[in-house]
Amino acid sequence: MSSMVARTGRHRQRYEDNLRLVSGCIPYRLVKDNEYHNIGSSIENGVEVLMVSSPNRDDLVFPKGGWEDDETLEEAACREALEEAGVRGLLKGTPLGVWEFRSKSRQDICSLEGGCRGYMFSLEVTEELEDWPEQENRCRRWVNVKDAFMLCRYEWMCQALKMFLVMLAKEAKLRDSLESPLPAADVVTDTQIVTPSCCINTPTAQHHAAMLPFSWILTVKRLPLT
Repeated sequence: MSSMVARTGRHRQRYEDNLRLVSGCIPYRLVKDNEYHNIGSSIENGVEVLMVSSPNRDDLVFPKGGWEDDETLEEAACREALEEAGVRGLLKGTPLGVWEFRSKSRQDICSLEGGCRGYMFSLEVTEELEDWPEQENRCRRWVNVKDAFMLCRYEWMCQALKMFLVMLAKEAKLRDSLESPLPAADVVTDTQIVTPSCCINTPTAQHHAAMLPFSWILTVKRLPLT
């Protein structure tokens, strides 16, 4: 059994506009030998997400819970991932989005109107604990993205999952652009070609200087004798 204890109670719960503030995350890992930035349009096939169960239910959710007044929004998301799913990792600093929803099963304790405002992040998992605070009440399960959409209890969490895929696609595009070699036309612009046998080196081309044939053409002007 874990020595860590999950937070309970609502005395530190944050509210805004009569809405209970909630923070959560989508824990994920890259599938081995299939990094998402190398699989083109099949990004969802290169990643798995971690979901957790709730007592007496067959559907699954992502870790989330109340944002309390002694922690940041990001700290709350990490805490919920640890308490509910027993994982730690690298949290992306920008939320996937913000959703307002009504709690279907516990409207009386979510707020006076039963409304919540939820912030969701993505968390790249780096550590998976054998014991965690809520393991007696929750089971965790790694699933592919397609199954996650089918098993997810809440529509707003499905929307967060879609935004998660958009984020991965943007990261893959950026990484590909950084790793791709420059086109030949872009490289030539760094060097001025004067003649077929003469090149004026710019800093980016200096390391090629010893390999280039080099000749000088001098123009001599006759000066009057004094």
